[in-house]
Amino acid sequence: MTRINTNVPALIAVNDLNRNNTELSETLRRLSSGLKINKAGDDPAGLIISELLRGQIGALNQAVNNSQRASNVLATAEGALNEVSALLVMVRELSIQASNRGALTGEEIHAAQLQLDSAVQSITRIANTTTFGGTLLLNGNLDYMTSGVSTNILDLAVHSVQFGTNEYVPVVVNVLSAAEAAGLVFTAAGLSAEQDITLEVAGNFGVETLSFTGSTANSAIMFAINTVSDATGVSAALSGDALVISSIEEGSESFVSVKSLAGSFETSLHEDPTVVAQRDTGKDANATINGSKVVASGNKISLNTTALSVDMMMESGFTGSSHFAITGGGALFQLGGGISTNEQINIGIRSIAAGRLGNSDCGYLSEITTGGRYSLIGGDTRSSLKIIDEAILQVATMRGRLGAFELNTVQTNIASLTVAIENVTAAESVIRDTDFASETAALTRAQILASAGTSVLAAANTTPQSVLQLLG
Repeated sequence: MTRINTNVPALIAVNDLNRNNTELSETLRRLSSGLKINKAGDDPAGLIISELLRGQIGALNQAVNNSQRASNVLATAEGALNEVSALLVMVRELSIQASNRGALTGEEIHAAQLQLDSAVQSITRIANTTTFGGTLLLNGNLDYMTSGVSTNILDLAVHSVQFGTNEYVPVVVNVLSAAEAAGLVFTAAGLSAEQDITLEVAGNFGVETLSFTGSTANSAIMFAINTVSDATGVSAALSGDALVISSIEEGSESFVSVKSLAGSFETSLHEDPTVVAQRDTGKDANATINGSKVVASGNKISLNTTALSVDMMMESGFTGSSHFAITGGGALFQLGGGISTNEQINIGIRSIAAGRLGNSDCGYLSEITTGGRYSLIGGDTRSSLKIIDEAILQVATMRGRLGAFELNTVQTNIASLTVAIENVTAAESVIRDTDFASETAALTRAQILASAGTSVLAAANTTPQSVLQLLG
């Protein structure tokens, strides 16, 4: 059909040409921006997914930054604790030095005491001045707060708590059986007239050999055993006419052994005098914390779970139920890309001031300074050494906890998050980034089609001119 008013072939050519030009424009935009999605209309579903992935990538990157900052905090605290450890080693040397009273003058012991006082003051100063970003780390500022602690709970130390959505964490301690010392009993009232004996008395601390002549009373044997109790870890006491020989410490690691090297000296178990024995071993406490079985060493019980990590010393001989509540505190580290209990770690960092290093049993580090009951000048260096050794153990344990947290939690978390960032970024790139190989091919196709469409449109526009031949 030959028409002039309506050039249908030209309309078809224009339509195809516009579509080709649109495709060419979109291809040029993707190549110039490097993105497949430049506006929501390009890929609505892909836009939603890619934005969610972008949010996750941002959260993961921040989690890595948080973990690195946590590592810096821990390194700062550990560096200060390293200095405290060095000071405690020097204090221990001074205590050993002051014990050499036969070779030291009073002035030399006073000089050692002054040096010790300075070192202990430096430990407290480090505790009060170690900061990170204005936050004090070692003065108890990051320790946990507790309330309602039963009187039979001694030396409570809370290391880690997950509060979750709770404002506080109740803790119930149920002691089924208390720790026991090892014990042997000599039921005779003393040695007979012809009963000369030589005993080997051994315990946790060491072994000593004691000799007694016939007719020696139990009180004399008790006095001899107690004289060397600091060397053996064994003490003796009278129970009526009988002599009870026990380990000083309680728990399964404690023992008492009494062997007769010459003569006859028959002992039996203290808990069952009908059983003849030369050796006995103590027993650890049997307890639960919040229903979970604890690890016990004597009367010291420990629980280490994801939700709660705590150590405490129970009163000797106590059985029954005790309780307390953890009401707050600790250092909360956000280590994940979401805010939940699984992606947060809360740890406590106790004070290392001189008044806090030590325990209620042996005493505290502040008590070995001038004026304290265990000062070097006072002469009770045996007690001061126990306090110093306990302080060294506490600081070393704290350093170990912080080091384990940094190595096994923070550093592994950074490595895991880095891999997650790589994978999520790759997934987001597949959705949003331009594939230049395919888009370049599409560009060539669009350019050819646009050129062809232009040529076809020119041809279509010349078709109506054929009508003029009919009018001629």
